[in-house]
Amino acid sequence: MANTETTSLTNTAPLQIYVGQTRHSRFVPFKQSFEYKLFLVDLDIDRLEQANRACRLFSVENPNLFTFRRRDHGYRTDTDLRIWAEDRFGEADIDLRGGSIRLITFPRHAFYKFSPISLWFGYGANQELRGIIYEVNNTFGDTHSYVASASGALMRQEAQKKMYVSPFFDVSGAYRFTVRPPDERLNLRVDNFRDGERLHMANIRAIRQRASDSAFLHAAITRPLSTHGVTLGIHWEALKLWLKGA
Repeated sequence: MANTETTSLTNTAPLQIYVGQTRHSRFVPFKQSFEYKLFLVDLDIDRLEQANRACRLFSVENPNLFTFRRRDHGYRTDTDLRIWAEDRFGEADIDLRGGSIRLITFPRHAFYKFSPISLWFGYGANQELRGIIYEVNNTFGDTHSYVASASGALMRQEAQKKMYVSPFFDVSGAYRFTVRPPDERLNLRVDNFRDGERLHMANIRAIRQRASDSAFLHAAITRPLSTHGVTLGIHWEALKLWLKGA
């Protein structure tokens, strides 16, 4: 993956959360946009046991109001997630030298999880951000990971599209990922281009908060569809496109 422009200190808490919204805009064959609220967890994958003990309403592996399961990511097994992540980073010649890896993703909520994209931030031993994995999923259960080295306060990285994702778009063109190293804010933008034409844009804008039972409860009340609504929203927007003639 090509990459232009660096560096951020990783967080220290085993579990944190991001609260914000995402917007999707389609430009062809019809212009259409929608926006919804979202709720993400930010985990140190080497300290999942500590994350499991951080809040009563969040668990690792065990059923709860919000849950994280290893088999929702990586090799889709109970294998140590670090093994998978280091394998992916290694394929792109990114050496973390034992530094931390943080995963930002949608948590499992009410026994359901679908995460269109999960972000893996890999740091070196000196806490310098060295690489990013964009783990992309579609509603058919397919997954593909795009890996890029990290450099700069604003990173723009491009990769050829490898998997069907958005309704009525085939597997062609390229993605342009624009992201800043996560800190108090998370900002991500993904543009889909083909032959120089922008087809689709999706972004995430969120603010980091300390993980607490009150924060998880507030998310369940104010963002009850943060996880289920992703899938519902995709199919609802697809239906509207189909009714327009897509």
